[in-house]
Amino acid sequence: MFGRTGLRLSVLGFGCGAVGGLMVRGSAADQDRAVGKALDAGINYFDTAVQYGNGASETNLGRVLRGFRPDGAQVGTKVRISSTDVSRIAAVVTESLDGSLRRLAMDHVDIFHLHNEITVNGGGESLSVAQVLDQVVPAFQALRQAGKTRFLGITAIGDTAALHQVVDSGAFDSAQVSYNMLNPSAATPLPPGYPAQDYGHLFDHTQKAGVGVVGIRVLAAGALSGSAERHPTASPPPAPIGSAYSYSSDLDRARRLMPLVTEGFAASLAEAAIRFAITHKAMGTILVGMATVQEFEGSLAAVLKGPLPRAALDRLNALTSGFVGEQR
Repeated sequence: MFGRTGLRLSVLGFGCGAVGGLMVRGSAADQDRAVGKALDAGINYFDTAVQYGNGASETNLGRVLRGFRPDGAQVGTKVRISSTDVSRIAAVVTESLDGSLRRLAMDHVDIFHLHNEITVNGGGESLSVAQVLDQVVPAFQALRQAGKTRFLGITAIGDTAALHQVVDSGAFDSAQVSYNMLNPSAATPLPPGYPAQDYGHLFDHTQKAGVGVVGIRVLAAGALSGSAERHPTASPPPAPIGSAYSYSSDLDRARRLMPLVTEGFAASLAEAAIRFAITHKAMGTILVGMATVQEFEGSLAAVLKGPLPRAALDRLNALTSGFVGEQR
């Protein structure tokens, strides 16, 4: 069950983001094949955003789903409010969702997420806790009352204290949480000097508030593949979220987790990362970026193997303890 929503989302969701890029820059034939395989496998959550390819992801997802006409598919999209629009938050939220619905060719989405960072005081491209609770929430609620979305969500990035406060408010039904082998702090405490943002047991807060969790950055934008090579469809390495300050540092640390593979806990580092992400009971569904149909199939195969065993998690803890004291 996905938080208090009553939704039953597949453990593996279908990420339509720009990092993997399949639903932004991939061919229509590959997009059709990947979504078809996902539906055949029982995957029922599809996650997109207007920012992914300036609407291309939404347009492509809408086209593919119209072709399949699946029963029970759940779709989520997002709004990002720019620093130049903070004086008209309600209007921007409404305009954004209306545009998303046009591109998707749908009359509603199941989850509408705020895409901005959330900080205590706001500023720049982030929104403050007060702006979120006093302005974003009423705008989202009005869209729900109008039948344009069923549930309200946030992307849980920004200041840890601010994220706790917003989740604890009970105003949102879903939170997209960064959770991976390089930064497990949504679930477990980080030792002093560990080079990552401490999300302070964020899962405890989501569970208490009945908020469903969408796991994001499962592969740390590709670093947890252990390979610097990127498919032509994928984006260049983006800035890390919650882990190192540079992608190269994430990649270096990811490669130091290869004993999980060489010692037989997983067939690949990417498999280990995906299986790690589904180990915690708070996790509702995870999103894994993909550039190709084969990458989607690999993610599905990893999920079907189930969570990592306790011995693998213990080995992971021993390996990551070596990161303590390093520059973030």
